[in-house]
Amino acid sequence: MKVAILAGGVGSRLAEETEVKPKPMVEIGGRPILWHIMMNYSHYGFKDFVIALGYKGEVIKRYMVDYCSLNSNLTVSLRNGNVRTHDGYHLDWTVDLIDTGVATNTGGRIKRLAPYVDKQTFMLTWGDGVSDVNLYDLLAFHRSHGKLATLTAVRPPARFGHLELDGNQIVEFSEKPQTREGWINGAFFVLEPKVFDYVAGDDTQWEKEPLERLAQDGQLMAYRHTSFWQCMDTLRDKRLLESLWQSDKAPWKIWEEQDASLGNGAQRVHRHRTSAHAAGAGA
Repeated sequence: MKVAILAGGVGSRLAEETEVKPKPMVEIGGRPILWHIMMNYSHYGFKDFVIALGYKGEVIKRYMVDYCSLNSNLTVSLRNGNVRTHDGYHLDWTVDLIDTGVATNTGGRIKRLAPYVDKQTFMLTWGDGVSDVNLYDLLAFHRSHGKLATLTAVRPPARFGHLELDGNQIVEFSEKPQTREGWINGAFFVLEPKVFDYVAGDDTQWEKEPLERLAQDGQLMAYRHTSFWQCMDTLRDKRLLESLWQSDKAPWKIWEEQDASLGNGAQRVHRHRTSAHAAGAGA
């Protein structure tokens, strides 16, 4: 099953970072957030990716082409230019890197990926958000209802601390909890290829007419995820994700990561806990 990732936006609210790179290449813990997203899918066995490129797409291409070399020891023959990698951490991924145009809208990017998803059920997400959503449960839920589209519905994190008041007395204080009311689109879609018929062209915004029409036609279902979800829209979001990673409390870090130490060839295995996940329910 293909995993489609939209990675072509400008990311203007992260201008401090995105002047020289696309937003999916902004780093958390020394790795692009795109890598974190792909590692999460890979943990569940989804290793066949198709990435929609746009703004500064060449940065993502270069990263993928150089990935094995940068994460391995190398033997270089200066006689003929041959390069051999060894003692490295090689990921079992296949990645299609598709230029979808700098000005193309989200729906247009998705439609341009149609030839690469093999007319089969596929997954879709944005290149700027992480979650501990259980992808097995998400896919099982999608298959159970038989509709064209499933999106992951999440409760967004609150921007400010939550107060429970009894008159003027604070009886409960929660520092930036998830909001207790309301659901939003958290991406992490599972889609049938017929959804491409809902996209008119490059100017179509996926979150507007396509999703609205799918809902009107009774073809859009929600998988409710009540655990961790966080997008990276602003520098503040980036700092939050970085702090979670550095404190070893990143809920999306559910994989076993084997890194090669290029200094002495030794390998280290970091075992991370698998976060608990909430069961899905239809909406």
